[in-house]
Amino acid sequence: MSNQFQLFGLQRFRSMFATQFLGAFNDNVFKQALLLVLTYSAASQMGIEISILNNLAAMLFILPYFLFSAVAGQLADKYEKSKLTRYIKILEIIIMILATVGFFMQWYWVLFLALFLLGTQSTFFGPIKYSYLPQAMHSDELVGANGLFQMGTSLSILLGMIIAGILTQQTNPTVWICGTVMLVAILGYLASTRIPNTPAMQPKLNINWNIITTSWQTVRYLYSLPLLFFIILGNSWFWFYGATFLTQVPEFSKKILHGNESVVIFMLMLFSVGVSIGSVLCKTLTKNQISLRLLPFGIGGLSLFAVDLYFSLSGLNVNSQHLYDLTGIFMVDGIWRIFFDLFFLGFSGGLFIVPLYAYMQAYSPESHRARIVGANNIFNALYMVTSAIFAIIMLNVVKLSLPQLFLVTGILNLFYGFFLYTNLKKHENSLTIQTHD
Repeated sequence: MSNQFQLFGLQRFRSMFATQFLGAFNDNVFKQALLLVLTYSAASQMGIEISILNNLAAMLFILPYFLFSAVAGQLADKYEKSKLTRYIKILEIIIMILATVGFFMQWYWVLFLALFLLGTQSTFFGPIKYSYLPQAMHSDELVGANGLFQMGTSLSILLGMIIAGILTQQTNPTVWICGTVMLVAILGYLASTRIPNTPAMQPKLNINWNIITTSWQTVRYLYSLPLLFFIILGNSWFWFYGATFLTQVPEFSKKILHGNESVVIFMLMLFSVGVSIGSVLCKTLTKNQISLRLLPFGIGGLSLFAVDLYFSLSGLNVNSQHLYDLTGIFMVDGIWRIFFDLFFLGFSGGLFIVPLYAYMQAYSPESHRARIVGANNIFNALYMVTSAIFAIIMLNVVKLSLPQLFLVTGILNLFYGFFLYTNLKKHENSLTIQTHD
C-alpha cells in the first residue's frame, strides 16, 4: 500500500487501532492523574519521597507484564481474538469503577490496586494486538501498520497525559477524572465489537496456568530463536530507556524547571510527538522493507540527545522563587535546547522501536506468534521494573541528580546498543532457518 494512512479505510485495521488507542489513552489518563496527585499533594500528606511513590507506581503498573505475559500469550494463541478482546475491555470497565471509588474516598492503596489491575488487563491485551497485525495485515502493509500503531500508542500516551493534566486543574478534578476514565472504557468496549473474527492459531493448545513454569517455557523457547531473542532484548531496552526518562518528568519539571502541571504535560508531549513522527517516517526511510538499517541511527540519537540534555540542564538558570506556568517557562534562558533534546530523544526512539516490532511480528513462527509477543512482554516488564529499581537506587542511594541520571542512562545506551546491534547482525543470516524449523 503506497500510503500507510490508507489503512484507516480498512475495518480490519481501524477497529483494532481504535481499541488499542482508547485502551492506552485510558491507561495514561488514570496513571498520569495518579502521578500528579502523588507529586503535588499526596506525597506530602503521606510523608514519602515523590521519587519513591512515582517509581513505585510505575513498577506496580508494569509488574503484571512480568507475571502474566506467558499465560496471556497462550490464551491469544488458543482463542479467537475479537471475543477475547471484548472480555478484556469489560474488565477495564470494572477496574475503572474500582478506581473511581479510590479517587473519591482518597484511598491510595485502592488506587495502587487499580493501577496493578489495569496493568494486568493490558498484559492480556498485548499479545492479542501484536499477534493480530501479522494475521490481519498483508506483508506489504506490516511496516506501515506498525508505524501507525506506534504512532497511535505515543499519541494516546501524550493525549492521556495532557487530558489528565487538564482534568486535575478543574474545579472538581475527581469528578472529571472518574467520568473520563469510565466513558473511555465504555468507548473502548464498543470499538472492540467492530474487530473482525480472527481465527485462533492453535485452538488445541493446553493452557498451563502455572505462571512460573509457563514463563520459563516461553522464555526458553524464545532463546532457541537467537535473532528473535535479541530483537526482544532491543524492544525491552527501549522500554527501560523510555521509562527511566518519562517516570522522572513530573519531578524533573517541578524541582529543576520549577514548572507546574502544564509544564509536565508539555515535556511529555515533546517526547511523544517525537516518537510518533519517527515511527511514521520508518516506512518511508526503509522503503517499506522490514529492515534494521535505521537501528544505528536510533541508538546514536538516544545517546547523543541524553548527553546533551545533561549539559543543557547543567547550564540552566531558573528562578526558584515561584512555579512557572507554560507561558512563563518559554521565557527561561536555555529552555529551547531542553525542548529540542526531548523531542529528538523521542524521534530517535521511533526509529529504534518500529523496525524491531516489524521484525518480531514478521518472522515469529505463526503457531507461537502470540507467545513470542508474550515473551516480549515478559522481558519488557523485567526491563521496566528494573528501570524503576535502577532510578530509585541512583536517585536515593547513589544520590545522583536527575540530570546525572539522564547522562548515565545515555552512556549505558551506547554500550547496550553496540552489544545489541552486533548480535543482531551476527544472527540475521540464520533468520529463515531459525524461524521456520
